[in-house]
Amino acid sequence: MTTAFVKTNPKLDLVLERLVDVPRELVWAAWTQPEHIKTWFTPAPWSTVDCEIDLRPGGIFRTVMRSPEGEETPHVGCYLEVVPNEKLVWTSALGPGYRPVLKSTGTGSCDELYFTAIITLEAQGNQTKYRVIAVHGDEAAAKQHEEMGFHEGWGATLDQLVALVKTL
Repeated sequence: MTTAFVKTNPKLDLVLERLVDVPRELVWAAWTQPEHIKTWFTPAPWSTVDCEIDLRPGGIFRTVMRSPEGEETPHVGCYLEVVPNEKLVWTSALGPGYRPVLKSTGTGSCDELYFTAIITLEAQGNQTKYRVIAVHGDEAAAKQHEEMGFHEGWGATLDQLVALVKTL
């Protein structure tokens, strides 16, 4: 891997790491193509009903999630770093063109959190060492994200991603 290792802070960062039984090029495709994002990105029974990707630093990463009751929640972020098949970094603190985003308050959803997601993919034969780090600005935000189910939710979506990739 040619990208720099990211040093984590256990008080501010949440980490999910797993070796998955699929090639990293297919994991990359699942993360970078809207038609794939819509099939795995949100833990069931929620769904992702829309996705827009402009895969370049400063480009948009937008999803619309739908609850089982039909309520839709848009999420807009900005790509910070794109290294094909190796590293993808986006943040919810910025929108397209690096414009600061105003966050909602009192919703109890991810819209209240500013965080940066760092996804790294390392080929290990036909498998991929998959690592996601959710970087937060303070301990309260990290704790809130963890209590919202970060590990369970991101773990479930990784299982959904792997299931999708095995059909490609």
